[in-house]
Amino acid sequence: MTSRISQLGGQLHVGPRTGGIGERRIALLEAIDRTGSITAAAKTVGLSYKGAWDGVNAANNLSETPLVERSAGGAGGGGTQLTARGQRLVATYRAAQAEQMRFLEQLNRRLAHLAGDDLNLMERLAMQTSARNQLLGRVTGLTRGAVNAEVDIELAGGDRLAAVITNASADNLGLEPGVPITALIKASWLIIAAGDMSAARLSTRNRLVGTVEAITRDDVASEITLRLPGGATLAAVITRKSAVALDLSEDDAATALFKASSVILAPTG
Repeated sequence: MTSRISQLGGQLHVGPRTGGIGERRIALLEAIDRTGSITAAAKTVGLSYKGAWDGVNAANNLSETPLVERSAGGAGGGGTQLTARGQRLVATYRAAQAEQMRFLEQLNRRLAHLAGDDLNLMERLAMQTSARNQLLGRVTGLTRGAVNAEVDIELAGGDRLAAVITNASADNLGLEPGVPITALIKASWLIIAAGDMSAARLSTRNRLVGTVEAITRDDVASEITLRLPGGATLAAVITRKSAVALDLSEDDAATALFKASSVILAPTG
């Protein structure tokens, strides 16, 4: 249990307004500040040159003013440096992290009797997202292409799905076989088909077959909830006309179809 709590020190979770700030992104900013070079900073934190610039661009996009700026070459050569805003962010992060670690040390002593599973579940339940479907799983395979990576995931109940994300996202999430992950799929991204469509000739990679648990209708849309064999549920929102055409009832077999690119992955405890 103690080690589980201590792991939270890797990311900042000091309140609802800060969210989770990646330790690696802060380390990249620190390395840029020390070296004045994006190439040297990338090597320091174990990123490719492109991956480092992707991280810098993402950080700049999320800030009201740039955190990193590039200087043009000249007699003294070009370089990359933190702005005053970037330096202030790094200092604030490290100060908050130090306070967090002191708090965690106290928490470790007080909660040493709690099971690690409870803490993992508490963290997952605290995650807020607009995606209706949140499925706990574990990475079983990772295949990389030039730009994207295909991630094979086994859900907690044994069901399987695939996700396609960028290589940069896979690196940021630290994905490799065995890593726990949460798959997020919006209810509006699911297509529902009556019956078992797992063997159908379709381009859609994910075909999860289950039984209809509930159907909720209004004048425009219908929500269909499927229970998968492993125990997880999937909610799909489709038009009322589509639901009428499917003519599904509770306990009927149905298949949830969705593209691998429609799966969003999030770290989990």
